[in-house]
Amino acid sequence: MLFACKLTPDSGQVVAIEVILPDSGRVEVTDSFFPRARALNGVGDSVPAPVFWSSLDTAIIKVLDSTTGVSLGDSVGTGRLQVRVDALRSNPQPVTVLAKLESLVAEGPTRDSVVAPDSTSNSLQVKAFATGGEATNRRVEYAGTTYPAGAATVTFLPKDTVFTSSVGVASVQIKFVAGTRPDSVVVSATMRRLDGTPIPGSPVTFVVRF
Repeated sequence: MLFACKLTPDSGQVVAIEVILPDSGRVEVTDSFFPRARALNGVGDSVPAPVFWSSLDTAIIKVLDSTTGVSLGDSVGTGRLQVRVDALRSNPQPVTVLAKLESLVAEGPTRDSVVAPDSTSNSLQVKAFATGGEATNRRVEYAGTTYPAGAATVTFLPKDTVFTSSVGVASVQIKFVAGTRPDSVVVSATMRRLDGTPIPGSPVTFVVRF
């Protein structure tokens, strides 16, 4: 929640604007989003005053409706929105526009064999493709199922959630830690949009045999 405010002796007047941006102020290229704002009086109560939205960076964010705030992520970058109630204006509110995730594929073999005494797999790599720019610094979640179940403890290196590189590639390794050496581990790599929906091609599945 972000505020703009002014000092006034009249508690019934509008003294602040509360601004709420969806998805922590993040949106993908070509997606519309609906920020919210309301006017507050001197005791913090909502006031039924009209609010008006504008973009301070129109090449990145376009305001489609100045009264509702519905806006469009037009190009990759960080743009600023501002809200006005009469003469009172909010501080510029940053919105990060990300490249639009389109698909996820394996970047290399999807099967690997780990021969004793080695305990660590080769890299299990995926590559994300996006529109409007590279799929940089986007979250990829890895999960593993060990067969037979409960026979061994395995872990991900460096960890089970990693972020894509500057060219959209993410990578982990599987390491056998303890217990009975497993027959295999099935690994899935999942990438999601901001709303939590898996992108096409996700999850990518790998099989590591021990």
